[in-house]
Amino acid sequence: MKYDLLILGSGPGGYVAAIRASQLGKKVAVVEKAEIGGICLNWGCIPTKALLKSAQVLNYANHAANYGVSIDGNISADLPKMVSRSREVADGMSRGVQYLFKKNKVDLIQGFGLIKPNKKIEVTDNDGKKVIYEADNIIIATGARSKELPNLPQDGKKIIGYRQALTLDKVPESMVVVGSGAIGSEFAFFYKSLGVEVTLVEFLPAVVPLEDIDVSKQLERSFKKSKMKVMTNSSVEKVDTSGEKCKVSIKTKKGMVEVEADIVLSAVGISTNLEGIGLEEVGIKTEKGKVIVDDYYQTNVPGYYAIGDIVHGPALAHVASHEGITCVEKIAGMNIEPLNYGNIPACTYTTPEIASVGMTEKAAIEAGYEIKVGKFPFTASGKASAAGNKEGFVKVIFDAKYGEWLGCHMIGDNVTEMIAEVVVARKLETTAREIIDAVHPHPTMSEAIMEACAAAYGEVIHI
Repeated sequence: MKYDLLILGSGPGGYVAAIRASQLGKKVAVVEKAEIGGICLNWGCIPTKALLKSAQVLNYANHAANYGVSIDGNISADLPKMVSRSREVADGMSRGVQYLFKKNKVDLIQGFGLIKPNKKIEVTDNDGKKVIYEADNIIIATGARSKELPNLPQDGKKIIGYRQALTLDKVPESMVVVGSGAIGSEFAFFYKSLGVEVTLVEFLPAVVPLEDIDVSKQLERSFKKSKMKVMTNSSVEKVDTSGEKCKVSIKTKKGMVEVEADIVLSAVGISTNLEGIGLEEVGIKTEKGKVIVDDYYQTNVPGYYAIGDIVHGPALAHVASHEGITCVEKIAGMNIEPLNYGNIPACTYTTPEIASVGMTEKAAIEAGYEIKVGKFPFTASGKASAAGNKEGFVKVIFDAKYGEWLGCHMIGDNVTEMIAEVVVARKLETTAREIIDAVHPHPTMSEAIMEACAAAYGEVIHI
């Protein structure tokens, strides 16, 4: 069967590209070997947020008296029910993508796809039957999986990855989480909320190491306040799983430390899904585990494109989606601009939440900018005080010479819902003066953005 476009992978890169291509009049099919919606919908972004919502509700219940609410009886975490709810949410989102495929007349081809020369994909179904499909263009969007370290071989029981962490059937007494990026920090927070004794181990000097150092320090304070043990500048050297508990050998600046835990969760990053999909036969070039593409995601072989986690850039769902849209719009002949990777927001859904975009203060200084920095703490926010969640702040960084908004870094309640204001403002080349002069509703958390901008220019009112 001949298509205008074949897409290998139905994650947030693949399915969004398919729908946009269909909107542009293309005959499209998506090849998927597993669940529709990819890792994000089924084993990543969506089910983790469902679990984190359960943890948030549990925390509110445990502190209900602070809000003048009395709850009779025991408050307890039912992990199987939490997991069941998260799976239902994920399944519902996956069914939603299938509905969108039907609505937009996108064909779904279930099976393992192997790309072939001459813009073809060979699909093997569950019964072993092979069918060749052909297209004018092919987009590869096969995503990534949890990275496994040689000294942390996952057995799915004592040493686990994020998939097993999403579906545990009982609450362990103790857990070591290796890696404090978004995935590690979110799981560390979730299981700590359930009463697990959590030790978070980070190789670099600060947790969430890609964030501004002020944000990293605040999250570490928040974690330690919850009695989580945080070990930075540390690395797990080996794990002995022979006994009832794991014996985790951790190398620190002060020497080796041994920690016992029921479970070790490895959250040290991702590995791209490029093995066995036919890149070598087609002649598509890769570098350091990523497919090499141009600004519009075409590989070195005409007619073959790649998007998402398998290309260089942030491995984020919203990045993959925009790459897919940019790619198909270019294929359709539209005159479009390349994606600006300097204006990509990043979010971590711990409590407090983290959201950021642009340069950190350290990066701006290293780039040679003379900067103005403004910071507004949520302790001075009326909405944060009323909500009882005053941890955190908004920090903004401007170029002192021209007023360019270089970066924004937030940590606090609901900040992941606030960062889009900054992304749009930066895209429109908005200055601090325009943000200060834009009336923000009161009382809201978003007022802190306006106040932080005012602080950068010595005009802040409420601190």
